[in-house]
Amino acid sequence: MRRILFILHTPPPVHGSSVVGKTIKDSSIINEAFECHYINLSTSRLVEEIGKKHFIKIGRYFRIVVQVLWQMLTHKPNLCYIAITAKGPAFYKDSLIVYIVKLFSVHIVYHFHNKGVSHRQNKVLDNLLYRKVFKNSHAILLSKYLYPDVEKYFTRKQVYYCPNGIPKTDISHSDNFGQIEIKNLPVKILFLSNLIKSKGVFVLLEACKILMEKGTTFYCTYVGGEGDVSTQHFNKKVKQLELTDHVFFVGRKYGQEKEKYFLEADIFVFPTFYNYECFPLVLLEAMQHRLPTISTFEGGITEIVEDGKTGFLVPQKDVETLAEKLEILIKDPVLRKQMGESGRKKYEKEFTLSKFEHRLKEILSEILNTQNK
Repeated sequence: MRRILFILHTPPPVHGSSVVGKTIKDSSIINEAFECHYINLSTSRLVEEIGKKHFIKIGRYFRIVVQVLWQMLTHKPNLCYIAITAKGPAFYKDSLIVYIVKLFSVHIVYHFHNKGVSHRQNKVLDNLLYRKVFKNSHAILLSKYLYPDVEKYFTRKQVYYCPNGIPKTDISHSDNFGQIEIKNLPVKILFLSNLIKSKGVFVLLEACKILMEKGTTFYCTYVGGEGDVSTQHFNKKVKQLELTDHVFFVGRKYGQEKEKYFLEADIFVFPTFYNYECFPLVLLEAMQHRLPTISTFEGGITEIVEDGKTGFLVPQKDVETLAEKLEILIKDPVLRKQMGESGRKKYEKEFTLSKFEHRLKEILSEILNTQNK
């Protein structure tokens, strides 16, 4: 059986790449197809540790280096899968791992869960490293819309596309639309992400202000932990905008508590303007729950949200257009239901966990077959 060494992120902390890493590690489809060995590439154990220097993280990194060397010497993989970081100090850290693997002439496939190569490729050091690290390798991207980020270093023949997927749930709240019409309940808007300015936290607040001034009835719930915006700062802004009767921050929620907010929501909003946004899993969760979604033109989001069919895409930081699209959905329960159902169908067709696992297995098999020729 062909051997693959997976060097990837697994929780904790919980973020997009680590969730996908755990999916791969737990996948019977992938583990039955190959002889798999795993190394956790994460040096952080808490969200708060990400991007910060700690002596304990240095120790964890050297442990990873030793594990990679051990795997190269003892298991001699036919292929090495690396969930590489696209830029910055984390990329430099990953580069040393890459060089160790290359010393043993093992072919590498990089799985990009983030982007930013094109932002750094004109810097002398970064360009040199990118050329050496990515030479004679393959790449897996989450969407065809992300190819421009790496096109300087990978031909199209070297690139595969594998959209993320999430597990199916049997829980459905499709009947809620009818209940809202009968009971005339306020429409519930849901934002689920950490309080990070570039995720559109304040953009949505400003749009809610416009809706309130128009006399529109709604509730907007923010679910997530603190980021570069503190709870105090957020609540102060809500008070300044006189939205205390409309907007609520409930903190982090997991499992059934998180599910509860999806089930009670009518519209999902993710107005991100984060330059390195790739393929937000939270949008897949919203579609899975039959929620019409509003997001922005960034990264692979265009592949997830079909503008006018499963939701709306709006220009980044465009408060007025966001408020306009929200008002359309708030006032039209039939459209909300149609978009929600279309989103669910798209999720089932393209973004289930099974689809992701089978696609990744096919990609890895194809790369291995190519190397054997």
